[in-house]
Amino acid sequence: MYRQGDVLIVPMSDEAVPAHVAGAPREPRDGRGRLVLALGEVTGHAHAVMGPGDLVREQGPFGPMLLHLPKGGRVVHEEHAAIALTSGWFRVIRQREYVPGSVRIVAD
Repeated sequence: MYRQGDVLIVPMSDEAVPAHVAGAPREPRDGRGRLVLALGEVTGHAHAVMGPGDLVREQGPFGPMLLHLPKGGRVVHEEHAAIALTSGWFRVIRQREYVPGSVRIVAD
């Protein structure tokens, strides 16, 4: 399990990947060729993955993302140390916070 700021990255076995992921649309890469896991609304900094792979966003406002890295990769951010990831599948979960009357994704 890995954490970089408000992003939690949990390894998954191939068997744990939902069947619907095979046909689900992939998230596009940004202008720098990265898979963005979380974009800082205030700073514009991004938790992003470098290297080949796919990112699938599950439905719902808090739905996690599934990251597939066939050859491994690195999670980078301007204010955090890079994290090396092995090949395989990962569930990417954004930290949430409670505010009176609702729950929201943490914004940095």
